[in-house]
Amino acid sequence: MPKGQPVAVPEDGLTTRQRRNRPLLMVHTGEMKGKSTAAFGMALRAWNQGWNLGVFQFVKSAKWKVGEESAFKALGRLHESTGEGGPVEWHKMGEGWSWSRKAGTEEDHAADAVEGWREIQRRLAAETHDLYVLDEFTYPMKWGWVDVDEVVDTLVNRPGHQYVVITGRDAHPKLLEAADLATQMTKLKHPMDAGQKGQKGIEW
Repeated sequence: MPKGQPVAVPEDGLTTRQRRNRPLLMVHTGEMKGKSTAAFGMALRAWNQGWNLGVFQFVKSAKWKVGEESAFKALGRLHESTGEGGPVEWHKMGEGWSWSRKAGTEEDHAADAVEGWREIQRRLAAETHDLYVLDEFTYPMKWGWVDVDEVVDTLVNRPGHQYVVITGRDAHPKLLEAADLATQMTKLKHPMDAGQKGQKGIEW
């Protein structure tokens, strides 16, 4: 999109304004870091516009504290006290499904994932949030815990003016096909290749 101009204008009967403001389904996938970071960058812009944000982390442990969580909770408190920006909700949907399976069985984790998805479905039906960040939601679909066809149908047919961004590796082809925006993070270089571990302020 050179200079922000679309390369083609579809004959869909929409005005330029209607097409520009159409809510998007977005997917950030690929092997490289930055998928969640990019989604949280979108969420920061949305907060600045006064949007209602709902963040749902599907994989990171409830004990794992990420910098974005602290920052967005602070922004939520700022909104509550001053009215600046928009409201923020941040929910962790499991106990470390990708890094530590010890807290429960796979059946437990799958049941938690399904209930997390059911809560998102309820919120979509109620048009609760303007932007949903479904962080690492590709994994419950990949592992068969959540039905891909159901997810796609729910998201494609969501009511109102609700934006959704999903992050995680190995996004299902059906999800990518349904997305309005799909980005793949491809690794060129990473400090871990040279034996360097993650850093405070960069990874968390």
